[in-house]
Amino acid sequence: MDIFSIIFLIISIIGLLISFIKDKDKTLKSMKKNMKMMKNMFGSIFGVLLLIGLILAIIPPDMIKKIMGESNIYLSTIFSTIVGSITLIPAFVAFPLAGSLIDAGANIAPIAGFLTTLTMVGVVTFPIEKERFGFKFSIQRNLLSFGFAIIISIVMGVII
Repeated sequence: MDIFSIIFLIISIIGLLISFIKDKDKTLKSMKKNMKMMKNMFGSIFGVLLLIGLILAIIPPDMIKKIMGESNIYLSTIFSTIVGSITLIPAFVAFPLAGSLIDAGANIAPIAGFLTTLTMVGVVTFPIEKERFGFKFSIQRNLLSFGFAIIISIVMGVII
């Protein structure tokens, strides 16, 4: 556990103790409500962990490192942005997946491109967008988003 996690844990425990001292009944009621929320979220959290585990089991870390870490950073960034544009993954799954890919040896730039296009470009959702906003607007928005995603990923690769 890193120092920031330890600090946040200590702050949380102190806050809980202060709340408990101030109003025991409200604190217990709040804790029961939070436990209920955690039970409801467990399925989603388990699904995220399962999906990340499956992806990392199917794609070995050596391949991730080779494609997104050691290869030409520009080609791997373009590849990652294309994959992110086509893929439809919720953000709460994508961010932990990105962290796991970085831990497996991927560079920041391709991962930034993947995440940025995942949230900004919608190839899968294009038909719905075209129907609502029109073909010209949808094409322009997606192309601009794709271009900016590449710029953002290259800048992130330089900064980090």
